[in-house]
Amino acid sequence: MTTTLSPSRGVMPEAEARVRQSLAERVAPYAYIAPFFLLFAVFGLVPLLFTFYVALFDWNPIGEHVFVGFDNFTRLFGDARFWDAAWNTISIWLLSTVPQLLIALVLAHLLNHARLRLAVFFRMSMLVPYITSVAATTIVFAQMFDRDYGLLNWLLGFVGVGPIDFLQSVWGSHTMIAVMVTWRWFGYTTLLYLASLQAVPRTIYEAASVDGAGAWKQFRHISVPSLRPVIVFTIVTSTIGGLQIFTEPLLVSNTSPLTCGPARHCQTLTLFLYEQGFGQFQFGYGSAIGVALFVLIIAVATLNYVLSTRIRPERG
Repeated sequence: MTTTLSPSRGVMPEAEARVRQSLAERVAPYAYIAPFFLLFAVFGLVPLLFTFYVALFDWNPIGEHVFVGFDNFTRLFGDARFWDAAWNTISIWLLSTVPQLLIALVLAHLLNHARLRLAVFFRMSMLVPYITSVAATTIVFAQMFDRDYGLLNWLLGFVGVGPIDFLQSVWGSHTMIAVMVTWRWFGYTTLLYLASLQAVPRTIYEAASVDGAGAWKQFRHISVPSLRPVIVFTIVTSTIGGLQIFTEPLLVSNTSPLTCGPARHCQTLTLFLYEQGFGQFQFGYGSAIGVALFVLIIAVATLNYVLSTRIRPERG
């Protein structure tokens, strides 16, 4: 005679509860981040895909939508204004991003080592340019670079240099806008670098000093490699923001803001997009410009990421 043992009461409910708890623990992280992806899909991904769609049409906002395929892109690549705007965008981005990151890197290293009174005040003052209105910043710098009454031309007069009309030359206008962007963002970038340097143990610098490493070697072999993740982050974000620059070139010209002056010396791709899309109501052509700008940003950001990740920490 065989006896069949039945499972104890409560075993199955306990196992089921553990399964449910394990499932809830696995699902919970995705539920926490789901709102971000929902908002991104609604306000980011859908408009991006719709831009690609509109770029294939001769899109009249109050008229017909005629499918033209890749004709907008063919027209775009043959448009000299597009290539001028692309060159202006890349030039302003380089002139503003490279000095901004270098200045921020040096300042962060100095603030991390300097023994200053009111150190917190000096560090927080770095945020003043960042929190200042872009419009106010642009107006002030436009007055400083003014041909007739600008402070810079007044100072140049003391060394025998005649008045320079910055807005009427390619390099002059690019330099003026680059100075505005650098002044506005270097403090924010400095604080990012400084916060990362604060996490580096002081004993590493002290050991380097004992071994005879000077300030330059410490900066090169300790500070810069320790900042590698933050440097990569700032390079990528500066690339994305720099290639999308819009407000500064829009406000520096009083006569033709959408073209940044009659000669288009500093018209960027975003200004060219706005001019064609909302100025000329050529939404299809404007969307093609947006797609080209998107591809340019992805390509340059990827290249910068690959190059910046070559910075490796020193190994002992």
